[in-house]
Amino acid sequence: MPVTWNELEVPLQNEVKQAILSFKFPTMTPVQAATIPQLLKQKDVAAEAATGSGKTLAFLIPMLEILKRRESEEKWKKHKVGAIVISPTRELALQTRDVLEQMLEHVKGLTSALFVGGNSVDEDVQKFKERGANIIICTPGRLEDLLTRKVDINLSQAVKSLEILILDEADKLLDLGFQNTLNIILSYLPRQRRTGLFSATQTKEVQDIIRAGLRNPVLISVSAKASQSTPVTLTNYYIVTRDDGKLASLFNFLERRDVQKAMLFLPTCASVDYWSHIFNALVPKNLDLPIFAIHGKMKQKRNKVLDNFRKSSKGLILCTDVMARGIDIPEIDWVLQWDPPASASAFVHRVGRTARQGHQGSSLILLLENEEDYVTFIEKNQRVTLSPLEDDVTEKQVDSFADKIRKLQLKDRALMEKATKAFVSHVRAYSKHECSILLQVKNLPLGAMAYTYGLLQLPKMPELKNKDTSGFRTIDNVDLNSIPYKDKQREKTRLEKLEEYKKTGNWPGLKQKLFKKPTTPWSKTKQLKEDRKSKRSKRKASKELKTDKPEVSKKRKKGISQEDMDELVRDVALLKKLKKKKMSEEEFDREFGI
Repeated sequence: MPVTWNELEVPLQNEVKQAILSFKFPTMTPVQAATIPQLLKQKDVAAEAATGSGKTLAFLIPMLEILKRRESEEKWKKHKVGAIVISPTRELALQTRDVLEQMLEHVKGLTSALFVGGNSVDEDVQKFKERGANIIICTPGRLEDLLTRKVDINLSQAVKSLEILILDEADKLLDLGFQNTLNIILSYLPRQRRTGLFSATQTKEVQDIIRAGLRNPVLISVSAKASQSTPVTLTNYYIVTRDDGKLASLFNFLERRDVQKAMLFLPTCASVDYWSHIFNALVPKNLDLPIFAIHGKMKQKRNKVLDNFRKSSKGLILCTDVMARGIDIPEIDWVLQWDPPASASAFVHRVGRTARQGHQGSSLILLLENEEDYVTFIEKNQRVTLSPLEDDVTEKQVDSFADKIRKLQLKDRALMEKATKAFVSHVRAYSKHECSILLQVKNLPLGAMAYTYGLLQLPKMPELKNKDTSGFRTIDNVDLNSIPYKDKQREKTRLEKLEEYKKTGNWPGLKQKLFKKPTTPWSKTKQLKEDRKSKRSKRKASKELKTDKPEVSKKRKKGISQEDMDELVRDVALLKKLKKKKMSEEEFDREFGI
């Protein structure tokens, strides 16, 4: 039975009640009903709940209530920090800030600040010095910068009054490699605080953070026994495309369906960058579907792009997994996936961007012919059922799209380079799939995929060596060196370098190797390794002898053999080379016999 806000066992203050009513949610979600009372009873909480389950309000409501209770004893000064929310990405932090600002319209006397990457640290320092903040919404890297900065800000002193810390999407925080950063942050925070950890999955790394940062936490899971891991209002589909027809299948789908607002997940930043240019040129005018693009390497632009997409009544946003967590845009009716994500759990997070807050939603994943077994895998692994859709793309349609893309590349060398970079990054990202038994690069129809990308020629890469690339159709009578940059200044520079190359045989600006490092035969390398191992064993035996017979050791100290001295000098020289980066760690290990 759903629990109403009035049935909450711990009474809330009037201002907080008004803030809740502004969202017009009559009942609590399961994670809210389980978490809020525990945090209000001064318990640490580690909550596991599926995406779209209402986790944001589950920690913002008790946070505001805790801060207002303390305010009854002493008014919050502007430079005293009472609450911190750490999010894995700036998009999720921005979204949390927006929800908090809506609540603070009803809860007076508290201020907030957003500290994320994308703007300078100096700006954040100045903002905090001028305005202060009782609540900080941040990303971990920026918070660490501010806490460890001693010159012009003393945030480490301001957080001594901290009442509650929230780690939002903790599993994603750790996936992104923030464990050391979190440990540093925790070392600055007072131990007498409440901590809420919210996560979609309880990984080993999350368990380590629970042990390090929470005191006797209440463990809450509202998703472990669910029959499916996606919302009941979400319908999932898949299409098995031709090996060279993925782009044509996607456009056929967009034209057949009345898509209003959709997300298309692509494997890499380079592929988002490339396809955004292609889609803008290929989307038919009658489709009236504006194209947006966002990926992790965009800095200041990301917030603006996401804001424009939110405001747009229609649109297709091309993105990487930077948009797979926490982003809440209720109007999204379709989530599209170019290919299987790197991990099975990422599939659930991606499709969770639609069918939120009770709305209907749908998802579609495009699979190649050799990837059809992924349907069974995702059903077993993540309890997600996919229904098939027919694909009636013809070879004529495939060739039509390839011709259009190639014509675009022939007009602009920059686009041709983007195409190659996108294809190479896609293939290499594919090799890192978690489900490597089903999804292997060696099984990919690389020639057909390159044709889908509209490449003018196949790139030189190890993955293509000795592979069947018959699916790639070459383009005749084209001199690739004659393809110009659309940017006139860039083209002028290229032509100057080309002339220099014709004269000297060296491309200007490209570092030439002065000499080629000679290779050592494997048999000799093995023998050298055995010799070093033998010497180490002798030295070890000698040390043990010295320990057993002290009187002998005095004599031996006087006479170190020349052989040992030479080897010691050589080892020191190797260490110096490694320290000065004159040799790689692999070379050092090989020379040192490790």
